[in-house]
Amino acid sequence: MENSEPFSSSTAPLTWHDFLERMRHPSAAEFVRAIKTFIVSISNTPPDPETDSTSVQQFLANMEASFRAHPLWSTGSEEELDSAGEGLEKYIMTKLFPRVFASHQHDIKQDENLHQKLSLLQQFIKPEHLDIQPTYQNETSWILAQKELQKINIYKAPRDKLVCILSCCKVISNLLLNASVAANENPPGADEFLPVLIYVTIKANPPQLHSNLLYIQRFRRESRLVGEAAYFFTNMLSAEAFVTNIDAKALSMDETEFQKNMESAQALIHGLSTDYTTSQNIGQSMSSENSESTTEKENEKEKEVSSVKKNLSVSDLENKGADMIVKDGNGIEEFRNFPYLYSEAGDLTIGDVEDLLDGYKELVLKYVSLAKGVGVGGVSSEDNIGEFKIVEIHGIRLKQRTGMPSSPVKLQEFWTGDFEDVNTVNGGRYKEVTTS
Repeated sequence: MENSEPFSSSTAPLTWHDFLERMRHPSAAEFVRAIKTFIVSISNTPPDPETDSTSVQQFLANMEASFRAHPLWSTGSEEELDSAGEGLEKYIMTKLFPRVFASHQHDIKQDENLHQKLSLLQQFIKPEHLDIQPTYQNETSWILAQKELQKINIYKAPRDKLVCILSCCKVISNLLLNASVAANENPPGADEFLPVLIYVTIKANPPQLHSNLLYIQRFRRESRLVGEAAYFFTNMLSAEAFVTNIDAKALSMDETEFQKNMESAQALIHGLSTDYTTSQNIGQSMSSENSESTTEKENEKEKEVSSVKKNLSVSDLENKGADMIVKDGNGIEEFRNFPYLYSEAGDLTIGDVEDLLDGYKELVLKYVSLAKGVGVGGVSSEDNIGEFKIVEIHGIRLKQRTGMPSSPVKLQEFWTGDFEDVNTVNGGRYKEVTTS
């Protein structure tokens, strides 16, 4: 199914819910059986990235052709057919995600190497190292692009991950265009765009970037990876390749200076990864230790490490926490009390605006307070809010008793969207679960 606007269906309200509803129709029973049979067949064979990719692409193509001929979609618009294809891809890949994402040791090693290199580079990289013109240098605004890219690990569907890249690139593109207009210069092209994307990628350092890009390449429907999406995705692949092969020459740097910066960054990273309490003890012991008991070089190195540890910035804490969530493997539990995180515009109602505004104000106050007193945690807004609370995520409502120990709720089971009966209230779909 050719589509010149690969993300046009993202604006259709309740696209995902519409797909699930149609799959529950009795006439779609054959589709449901075919989908579940395919998932089982893939899961019961030894993992092979290329074979799995070919199988998924072929199945998606065949199913979309079947959708077009089926009464449920035969009279529908192209947007509805496209939405059905998006829903199918999301459902299948959410189910297969644990099997196909970063499932090979080689990919895992590549992720680790790339993440480590990005961690080192972000400690000393400057826009001028990538020949970014002063006209286009706006690191404060680039943070917006970094935040979009850092969302990539939240999602499982290839399209959703690709949207994170697209959003990041659009922020950069718009900022460059605005800067060129303000400076009365020619519109920026690829020569201006790619260096900024590389810089943003280094600063964002999203975990498992290599595996995310491979995942999109292998499992995003080929007919939809076209146009603007393909252009920006290709640029992201170029950014990854640049960082992977980076050297002093690529950064317009002297080799000695480059190696010195990398070594200093390594010492900095080592300091940040060491326990904060230990760093305080090191600093105290250094102040009372006899200078003759250690060499001057070792003493200076430990002072540098101790200083780094004691001056963690808000950004350092945020990056460290993001890494911990990803490595934890169950980071989704950390977000269960933030009901709008996974919502789309079509999921929201007028009544949600007040909640969102209140949440925004609270977030700003907490963040500013954190920035003023780095390392000082705030009190959770979920404390003592009543006996029950309702959490609604993607139309799924969870009723949880507060003030009591509660067993973990596997929200993933609901987000994957199995074809099962659901309740309906005011036109919205939800399932109630009480945890106690």
